[in-house]
Amino acid sequence: MNSLQTSILSKKKYTYHIFDALDVEIDVLENPYELPIEELFTMAARINKKRSFLFVSNVLGKHIPINPNKGLSTAALLAARFIESVKDLPCSEKKQLLPSFLHGSAMKSREPFVPAEIRPIIIGFAETATALGHGFFACFKNADFFHTTREEIAGFTSEITFEEEHSHATSHRCYIPPDLMTNDREIILVDDEMTTGKTALNIIKSIHSKFPRNEYTVVSILDWRSEEHRRQFDLVEGKLGVKINVVSLLAGDVRIKQLREITEQKQEKWEKESQISLEICDAARFFTPTSFSSITRSASYIQETGRFGLSKEENCKLHQKASQAAAFLKDKREGNRTLCLGTGEFMYLPMKIASEMGENVFYQSTTRSPVYIENVNGYGARYGLDFRNPEEPEIKHFVYNIPPGFYDELFLFFEREVELKNLEPFLEELKKTNISLVKLVFFSRNRGDQHANN
Repeated sequence: MNSLQTSILSKKKYTYHIFDALDVEIDVLENPYELPIEELFTMAARINKKRSFLFVSNVLGKHIPINPNKGLSTAALLAARFIESVKDLPCSEKKQLLPSFLHGSAMKSREPFVPAEIRPIIIGFAETATALGHGFFACFKNADFFHTTREEIAGFTSEITFEEEHSHATSHRCYIPPDLMTNDREIILVDDEMTTGKTALNIIKSIHSKFPRNEYTVVSILDWRSEEHRRQFDLVEGKLGVKINVVSLLAGDVRIKQLREITEQKQEKWEKESQISLEICDAARFFTPTSFSSITRSASYIQETGRFGLSKEENCKLHQKASQAAAFLKDKREGNRTLCLGTGEFMYLPMKIASEMGENVFYQSTTRSPVYIENVNGYGARYGLDFRNPEEPEIKHFVYNIPPGFYDELFLFFEREVELKNLEPFLEELKKTNISLVKLVFFSRNRGDQHANN
């Protein structure tokens, strides 16, 4: 039996049969842009006792490699939907956004299109939705942005904390200046998916206890909340005396039938392993180091990620810097088919840069999420590499769906410089993919080490 079988009963009813162990039944309730459901996600079995299934996004660039323009267009489509459904305004940009989404082509214009009188604070959820949230923010003429983080930062107190119960790394932190939140502006929370909505409600409660306001909006690509979960939103609205809007590209009911316990699947043996040529590309010259580092690292974070807050003006400068970095890295390309790989929460800048590095460039990121592997068409994790995170070796990371021999070269993006000895486990795993050219791209260098091979 295949690891994934999909039954399409109609345009509104689907069943995913996973490993003869899980049945995931979906009734589509809302699909405002009539997007093909297979464009948005596929399914996988998750190694997690709290939640055994995973909607594997085809548009985020996390588990599955994408054309980077598709990730940017997805964020922009959510911004268009926000304008139409929450603000009740027309959005003419939708006409070029939909073809860009479906075909992975660059939009003719990437200028912000959400009117300047709409002035929210936008928050992207780590780790999966940091790029989605930042791309959504980039569509606003007048907004501020930050993303949550799982990292502990030396000498900095998190202004807001909340929990994501089903995740492998449950605690979210928000390292932003209090002045950013001391106002009554609408807050927009951006996540890739809502299954219960508990994470969104947790952060709304946390924010409201310290920085109360009247209106919140939750934006996600997929909204699978049940009627009971939707009632929880109504209850929180009433209890806090606020309005909570919800925006998605696809909403529906999900029913899970656990048929049996899932056992470890055997990954196919890799036929051969390649040797790797390693080159360091110093992108630190284009970006701004902060005065903060993690509790385990000496290299500084950079300002441009949004981890510490970004204004619209700062984001415009960020895009100029990203274009400069993309031109620099495009000159470093040697292969015909290139993979740009972000790391953990560091997703938006690598995606944005990848979108300007020429043809046949794919983008994805490493992840903390463990998934069962099986090489079957349509399944969400056909290949997998696992290794210790070079930035925090006590944490395991994964990369999925790199077919052996598919890519000529890899650009590996790190926000902060890593020690090469910590990178060795990943490089050893990477040999299985037959990628022979690896370019390490550092956006911040260790203190006292500002020279690199160019």
